Amino acid sequence: MSAALLYALAGAALFAIGLAGLLLQPHLLRKILAFNILGSGAFLILVGLGQRDGIIDPVPQAMVLTGIVVAIAATALALALARQLLDLTGQMRLPEDRPDTEPADD
Repeated sequence: MSAALLYALAGAALFAIGLAGLLLQPHLLRKILAFNILGSGAFLILVGLGQRDGIIDPVPQAMVLTGIVVAIAATALALALARQLLDLTGQMRLPEDRPDTEPADD
């Protein structure tokens, strides 16, 4: 088993763990952390599969570096919005979707 395949498999495992946490956790901070784990898994998959015959392709590596910068900015924004939600509602959970009006009968 090559190192590139090992990175890709570890990335797939991280992606699956992050996706499960994103879907199953109701707490907003845990959802943000799960989203970061999911992104890290995607980055590992790109790095692991970005080799052809032992030659490293620089395009996936550049995409990963750009993705890391975007992920940091998105995490900062998500944490700021979560803090505002905590200040407004006193809870770190997203409100449930409730219909405001009854559906009209046709």
